[in-house]
Amino acid sequence: MVFAFDIGTTACKGALFSLKGELIKSLSFPLSLREEESSLFHEASPEEWLKILKKIIGEVVEKPKDLEALVISGNGPTLLPVSGKKLPLMPAMTWMDRRSLEEAKLISDLMGTFVDPSFYLPKALWIRNHRPEIYRETKHFLSCPEYVIFSLTGKPFMVFPAKGFEPLIWSKEILQVLKFDSDKFPPFIKPGDFAGNITEDAAKEFSLAPGIPVFAGGPDFIVSLLGTGTVFPGRACDRSGTSEGINLCTDKSVRDKRLLCLGHVIEGCNNISGIISTTGKALEWFKGVSGNGKKDYQELIDEASLIPPGAESLIFLPYLSGERAPLWDPLARAAFIGLTLQHTSAHLSRAVLESVGYAIRDVISTMEEKGLEIKELRITGSPSRSSLWNQIKADISGKEILVPKFKDSELAGDLVLALYGLKIYDSLQKASDEIVKIETVYSPKEENRERYDFIFGLYKKAYSSLKDIFHSLSKENRRITE
Repeated sequence: MVFAFDIGTTACKGALFSLKGELIKSLSFPLSLREEESSLFHEASPEEWLKILKKIIGEVVEKPKDLEALVISGNGPTLLPVSGKKLPLMPAMTWMDRRSLEEAKLISDLMGTFVDPSFYLPKALWIRNHRPEIYRETKHFLSCPEYVIFSLTGKPFMVFPAKGFEPLIWSKEILQVLKFDSDKFPPFIKPGDFAGNITEDAAKEFSLAPGIPVFAGGPDFIVSLLGTGTVFPGRACDRSGTSEGINLCTDKSVRDKRLLCLGHVIEGCNNISGIISTTGKALEWFKGVSGNGKKDYQELIDEASLIPPGAESLIFLPYLSGERAPLWDPLARAAFIGLTLQHTSAHLSRAVLESVGYAIRDVISTMEEKGLEIKELRITGSPSRSSLWNQIKADISGKEILVPKFKDSELAGDLVLALYGLKIYDSLQKASDEIVKIETVYSPKEENRERYDFIFGLYKKAYSSLKDIFHSLSKENRRITE
């Protein structure tokens, strides 16, 4: 049996699988982000990750000695400084954290390529600049899945998914240029590599058998490629959840500052991706602030389903935490545009749902401008359980939406990596294609095309028109809070 564990932004998930790929049992527990002093700060508690891991293992794994492997994946880029005693020195700076604006600009200039404040190295530089006492005590800089692996095996590693990830992570050359203590940055391993065995202490702590092999999972947006079968050119996946990641598998190599143009975990392929900052998080935010907090999400979506496509000429910009692809604007802000007395809470819900479709289309259009072909969009994550949301995405993007039978792509991807690590499959591509099964397909409705094409044009124009206002508001907010 294989145990897979994934650290999300708002939940941790674990699952037990047979070596034939059959799901035996899965479980999920919510995570809470910390209350922050600034809108740019977004932190998480690493102690909570381990607490939930222990809880899920206790409820899912009945016979620890029958386990043949563990695989750990998690959200990123999330950075955590760890002491020589394996203890976190501060809360983890999550992928949403954008406090290192100045550090990112400096590193971008030095590297000659765009580096976002959410990436690993700007965060490490921010710690050195603003928390020097923590930097001095740091033994290892780790991301969240690597920290859990470190807690289980005592082996510090950083997962390096494929060629081209240096701007997102780091390189020896840039560490030297920035005069970092390079020994604080652990060696790289690849997804599916052996990361170590469960130690005696960890076995006692987490109710496991010592010696079980642990394989590297890595960033959730990488394992999701395997967990959705996005392993052949032309296949793309929409990793939906708190944020949204559009990842295209292609045999072409392109360069565009608006996109992340990286290597693919499948050799010979590239992963062209665009990350959208707040999608599921936007619906969660709206639910809370609109007086709908006691309703469940399905009730909110059901009300939105009664509103016609286009939300009766209402647009929402979902930039609640800045925006990444294709804008890469940490100072962008959210906005409802076109409100009238006739609009209700259901109209606003519909506009929020549709905003995710427009954001996805914005990324896909950018990819297609570069001559890339997107044959289909495979979707995963909790939002993929909503028929309405899937249909909205199909209608706005103009792409078929394919929903896998097992919708937790991170856990499915972890399983693929374990089966590869255990040498049950000789290639990740074959393992992924055989493990992932498609359950439902949503095709675009032609009758909605003209309406959504028109509003998408306004959606794009709205940001460019409001950009200067967003930046002025953000600068004024920083001035007041500093």
